[in-house]
Amino acid sequence: MFIVLLEFSDNKGSAGQFMEGHKEWLKRGFDDGVFLVAGSLQPDRGGGIVAHDTSLSDLQSRVNTDPFVAEKVVKAEILEIAPSKADARLNFLLD
Repeated sequence: MFIVLLEFSDNKGSAGQFMEGHKEWLKRGFDDGVFLVAGSLQPDRGGGIVAHDTSLSDLQSRVNTDPFVAEKVVKAEILEIAPSKADARLNFLLD
């Protein structure tokens, strides 16, 4: 399981130019079954994604195709979590 942090950079002002491409990129991540949750980092710091069922190298490649990352609107950091315990509703993450 992974946490992807997309923190705004100094180029944050150009986010509007790439928003549609970023939304399409997010949709592909959900459609492909890789993204579980996506949302904003508060207050106004960027975004975060919970991803699973992928490898670190595949996720890094996917993240690099995000227009926000490619155009340096955000700086991406990927944190890998090796889950060892979960609420019963999230047991699928333990596989």
